[in-house]
Amino acid sequence: MGGSVRDHSRPTRTAAIASAALAALAVLAVLGVVLLILPGLVVDHDLAGGHLAAADRLKAVNNVRTTLLQAVGGAVVLFGAYATWRQLRVSQDGLNATREGNITDRFSRAVDQLGSDKLDVRIGGIYALWRIADHSVRDHEAVVSIMAAYLRTHLPWPPQEPGVPPADASINSVQPLETRAADAQTALTCLGVLRREPRPEWLNVSLTDLRRADCDGLWLHGANLDGACLEAASVFQVNLSKASLIAANLRHAEFGTSILHQVRCIEADLRGARLVKADLREADFSRADLREANLRKARANDAVFVGADLRMADLRGCDLSGADLRQAKLERALSSDLTIWPNGFDAQTAGVVVAADPGAEPDHLLPAAAITRQAPPLQSA
Repeated sequence: MGGSVRDHSRPTRTAAIASAALAALAVLAVLGVVLLILPGLVVDHDLAGGHLAAADRLKAVNNVRTTLLQAVGGAVVLFGAYATWRQLRVSQDGLNATREGNITDRFSRAVDQLGSDKLDVRIGGIYALWRIADHSVRDHEAVVSIMAAYLRTHLPWPPQEPGVPPADASINSVQPLETRAADAQTALTCLGVLRREPRPEWLNVSLTDLRRADCDGLWLHGANLDGACLEAASVFQVNLSKASLIAANLRHAEFGTSILHQVRCIEADLRGARLVKADLREADFSRADLREANLRKARANDAVFVGADLRMADLRGCDLSGADLRQAKLERALSSDLTIWPNGFDAQTAGVVVAADPGAEPDHLLPAAAITRQAPPLQSA
């Protein structure tokens, strides 16, 4: 059957042309009424039966016509501005949809990279997510949560995977985190930088192996580091306010000038840790082991040391005003004439040894110096 193919689009085009022609005729008709008929009616209405000379009436009609033309022109301009704004809105919505689609694609590819067997690919995925979080407010919290989960799953404490230094290995035989797990160090740095915006408010990085990690200058406030191991980690000038370090291993960690305001270090192991000039105000060190810890010039106002072991700790110049030292062990702890004790506390009876004050403490250390320093043997080991 050899029937011909009909062009169904022709009636549609014809109808569109007819509609446009009718619209144009309607506009012309309205303009004709407005410019040719309406001015005379307005003038006659204003005269209210009065009479004008032909020249004066023509002038009045022209004045009205000019005013109406200006009004029509203004309306056209306003309509054009509105149409342009609407077009810009539509275009912007389209661009936003395209941008969100691109971010979603990049996000998915970056997450896939985290599961790669190749170290450089995993690091690339971490940096890709970091960049997405910097440019997308909506994805910021998700990226932070992914970095925390990455650390928990790749660095469990105690160690579970073969080839990882065992939990009882000497800290001096453990390589810095950036050497033995460069991707995890990158994830930790990303996490600590993005935490400048406190979203989410509570961050779970508990039970992670962060031995000899470089945390210098990071923001880890409100982080849950319960049961984590930060032995010999460099935590210099870090914001750990309101963080939780319950039962954490913090031996030989460098906390110099860090903010540990209202931190919870209950039953934590801080033997040999350096907390020089740290902000320990209202921190809770209940039953913590602080033997041989260095708290010189630290601000420990209103801190809680109930049942804490501070034997052989260096407390010279430490401000302990308002601190709770009930049942604390202080035998052979060092103090100086600059140490401030709570009202009514008898340091001599507690077995504290008075020594000369070492003077001013430096504000700056070498970058991440703690992660390469050989930890001295502990007398309390």
